Amino acid sequence: NISKVIYSAYLLGAAFLSVALWAWSEKGVLSNISSITDLGGFDPVWLFLVVGGVMFVLGFAGCIGALRENAFLLKFFSVFLGIIFFLELTAGVLAFVFKDWIKDQLKFFINNNIRAYRDDIDLQNLIDFTQDYWECCGAFGPEDWNLNIYFNCTDTNLSREKCGVPFSCCTKDPAEDVINTQCGYDIRAKDDNEQKMFIHTKGCVPQFEKWLQENLTVVAGIFIGIALLQIFGICLAQNLLRTSLIKELHPS
Repeated sequence: NISKVIYSAYLLGAAFLSVALWAWSEKGVLSNISSITDLGGFDPVWLFLVVGGVMFVLGFAGCIGALRENAFLLKFFSVFLGIIFFLELTAGVLAFVFKDWIKDQLKFFINNNIRAYRDDIDLQNLIDFTQDYWECCGAFGPEDWNLNIYFNCTDTNLSREKCGVPFSCCTKDPAEDVINTQCGYDIRAKDDNEQKMFIHTKGCVPQFEKWLQENLTVVAGIFIGIALLQIFGICLAQNLLRTSLIKELHPS
């Protein structure tokens, strides 16, 4: 059964890698590798690439190691999984201890991606999804969109989106079936009270903190479940490795 789980992880990792390579192919990255560093913000494809790569390597080592009772692959699987578990544990402790630093880094990350909002369609969709899902706008408020060259309120900005925000910042009207992509135009030129009638004025960082507190039990349960699976995988690999060594020392 565990071999089936590892094999499924291997196939899922391969699927993630395929999606990542397809996305980069569509954006022309594979034909121009140097363009990987051109994007000022975060490319969501990296998430598929890293997660898919880790799952593919772990799945391959675990599946082949278990089926062939290969000592090297079982050791690699066990150590690699142990390193990932240790890094997750360390990240969790550091995030709890250095909350303010994490909040500052999250603000920096969001603002950096706000600057690159129009540079990449995948990044744009990610920001729009985040703002729509958490009903937020910017890192700490709509004014963060001043960082983007298309949305800032400077006199040199000739864009139609000047002093506006993306449509994902707008409050939804249940009566509208079609999304109004121009709902955020000129909205930041209005006073604060009027802005609240049309857009979400809370930032994504405080909204994420609020969501985390409200769903702390679920999030903790997911992380504990993942940790238990990793520990189980390490123990299983060590057990298979021990069995393999016994067979080598005492062949029947």
